Amino acid sequence: MRFLIVFFIFFSSLGFAQSSEKVVDSLFREDQIYFSISYNFLQNKPENFSQYSFSAGLTTGVLRDFPISKNRHWSIAPGIGYSYNDLKQNIDFLDASSSSSDVIVRSKLTLHYLEMPLEIRWRNATPESHKFWRIHTGFKVSYLVGGTFRYESSTIGNGSFKATEIANRFQYGAYVAFGFNTWNPYIYYGLNPIFDKNKTTLENNVTAFNVGLKFYIL
Repeated sequence: MRFLIVFFIFFSSLGFAQSSEKVVDSLFREDQIYFSISYNFLQNKPENFSQYSFSAGLTTGVLRDFPISKNRHWSIAPGIGYSYNDLKQNIDFLDASSSSSDVIVRSKLTLHYLEMPLEIRWRNATPESHKFWRIHTGFKVSYLVGGTFRYESSTIGNGSFKATEIANRFQYGAYVAFGFNTWNPYIYYGLNPIFDKNKTTLENNVTAFNVGLKFYIL
């Protein structure tokens, strides 16, 4: 037991001594893990459309930072990640194969995406400090890997089916994240419809618009 106490004290003091020394890395890379939380607004909404509760959007993933300027203030960063979107609304859903529509009182569309972002970055980071201003603009392609559409209907009751039956497999859009240190406002603008026009006739122009915060580490 005495040996273990001495061992612990020795390596603790060694670790403290090493951490107290400032290591300057002239080949530093920044912001290689990301996480965002946002609110899902929907654009090109149909008539009598409304959202309820909180329609959340969550993303997380990794990016590989490749500096392209000598001072490493400019870089590009490709990556891969996961996106979760929870859309709560009262869409009157019309199936293209059906001759009549079901009047939807409330519905919830849950979407799970594999996303592939590519960022162009500016930051005024230095080897001595990890607190800096940043502007990261990007474009990402998302592939729908799963999800569910659940609804409450005034005509046929409650029901659900797979999101792939009505949603486009691919989504793509542009985004920007900017700020200082930890807090970074985040905006994403979808460039193609969420719903597949070959599977729906009423809602095929609805696009995504997310506003929230994005966090980068490492």
